[in-house]
Amino acid sequence: MKTRRHEMPFGAQVLPDGRVRFRLWAPAAERVDLVLESSTGPARILPMPTVSTAVPESRGGGYDAPQGMAELITHEAHAGSLYRYRIDGGTLVPDPASRRNPRGVHGPSEVVDPESFEWTDRDWRAGPWREAVIYELHVGTFTPEGTFAGVARRLEHLQRLGVTAIEIMPIAEFPGCRGWGYDGVLPYAPASAYGTPEELKSLVCAAHAHGIAVMLDVVYNHFGPEGNFLHLYAPQFFTGRHSTPWGAAMDFEGPQSRAVRDFFIHNALYWLEEYHLDGLRLDAVHAIIDCSDPDILTELASAVRCGPGRDRPVYLVLENLDNEARRLGAPGAPGAFDAQWNDDCHHCLHVLLTGESDSYYQDYHERPHGLLCRSLAEGFAYQGESSRRLGVPRGEPSGHLPPSAFVNFLQNHDQVGNRARGERLAQLADMDALRAAVAVLLLAPSPPMLFMGEEWAATEPFPYFCDFEPELAGKVREGRLREFAHFQGPVPEPGDAATFASSHLDWARLVEPRHNRMLDHYRRLLAIRRRDIVPLLPRILGGACVAFEPGGAFAVDWSLREGGKLHLLANLRGASAPVVGRPAGRMIFATHPGIRAAIARNELEPWSVTWLLERGRAR
Repeated sequence: MKTRRHEMPFGAQVLPDGRVRFRLWAPAAERVDLVLESSTGPARILPMPTVSTAVPESRGGGYDAPQGMAELITHEAHAGSLYRYRIDGGTLVPDPASRRNPRGVHGPSEVVDPESFEWTDRDWRAGPWREAVIYELHVGTFTPEGTFAGVARRLEHLQRLGVTAIEIMPIAEFPGCRGWGYDGVLPYAPASAYGTPEELKSLVCAAHAHGIAVMLDVVYNHFGPEGNFLHLYAPQFFTGRHSTPWGAAMDFEGPQSRAVRDFFIHNALYWLEEYHLDGLRLDAVHAIIDCSDPDILTELASAVRCGPGRDRPVYLVLENLDNEARRLGAPGAPGAFDAQWNDDCHHCLHVLLTGESDSYYQDYHERPHGLLCRSLAEGFAYQGESSRRLGVPRGEPSGHLPPSAFVNFLQNHDQVGNRARGERLAQLADMDALRAAVAVLLLAPSPPMLFMGEEWAATEPFPYFCDFEPELAGKVREGRLREFAHFQGPVPEPGDAATFASSHLDWARLVEPRHNRMLDHYRRLLAIRRRDIVPLLPRILGGACVAFEPGGAFAVDWSLREGGKLHLLANLRGASAPVVGRPAGRMIFATHPGIRAAIARNELEPWSVTWLLERGRAR
């Protein structure tokens, strides 16, 4: 029997002798009680002693208990027991390290024994990161069921598509039964709206059986606004020195920050060890401000590399608007992250496909072809140049990094959902143009990422939705209306259940010719990627934007170790353009038949993409 457990220094832990150890860091509380709920009688209230000064603690695997840690070990609880903590004889709060909160963020936590689940994927190892094809999905809208089990039933589709890793949007317990997940308040508890911890583990086993790795989007820059009780008993989690757009900033550098850092580092290790996940995507790390040495991100990456990453590939990916190339390295590099979501590449492609120039797109609107050429070749388009929108330099040089350090995409939850109506590119762009952009994305050396449903040109929107209590929901609605005051037409109500329902993918549409043709396009390109591009990835030395014509055509070359080159020739505009670059080698793929004749007459067709492989000379 294969079992897995992460040894947490806080929360509820079932001990080998059957007792349960409860720990809560509550440095601002004078008194903490454990409240054990009962279905047959009154709740049992047990005082929890609190350490007044930090002391070494051997029982928790060498963990040094910080000042303010309350602890109780009792025979009166067991796996399945429901419990809360009572603060100073008054407010009842859930466990912030709860492994399960079956009644939501306002209900009791449940004691979970992770060793009761029998794993069936004991020999599983994810593939090399450089070979990854990622598929981002939202559990609640990916299938009609909106559950972990529903996702498991669609894994065969993803396997046939050519996906090697699914990236699940945040699942930490959040308010209500519908939401994006970025307002989670219990980071260790899988959302009860999606299923039980056992059902999530079964999904992981099923994915591994299909040869698909599982990544999780985690949020370490803030807690959600509803159901967060930390301010009551542990305000040291937060700092007034910094702020975020979504709530109080985490204090990773203050005098009591060790406990805060441990809370999130253990969360990362918990998902990777106890749930056997293959990677994490860290949300918006530009909103994490920490001047410590090492800072929290470096320490977290090091803990992963020295922990679960010692024995198997573990993917670590950032979202970072600051384009900090120094945080990235070769896959598995100590203290570094494997990759970053490449917003620069997306923004260039989006401008070319839609012509939009508002908000952050204004930095890309004037010369999208040149910036895209640079981004495909070197990673970031902005490597220290001044941002027109921000008025300050942005980014760091990135050309020295491998292509695997940049996750490219045409769509994701942010770029679709932050629009007023949440429209997808299938509703915004010409289909020939979209097919050309897909050919660039899926055959470029960097790991491509798809957003659920894009492979069949799904038209269901993905607007922002939530399920907050009425007063907070009203504030969110008003804020959304202010943000899109310039928009003509109705803006979907985030708190309306119909907004959530409109986001569910309609799988029945796959058989319709328009959608089936796009699905075939994605499958064909990903098959070509496996056959022709993946074998080249260990041999790529670097990329270069060799030529671009301001009107639309550009060429990128990637040099190979043995002297050959991978060539991309593209004309991403609606009119013909002269040939740029060097059209040499075996053709891997072309959007337009007769590309050799087009090259001979020095004319690239509108929205055309050609990939060629030039072999090095034999020595």
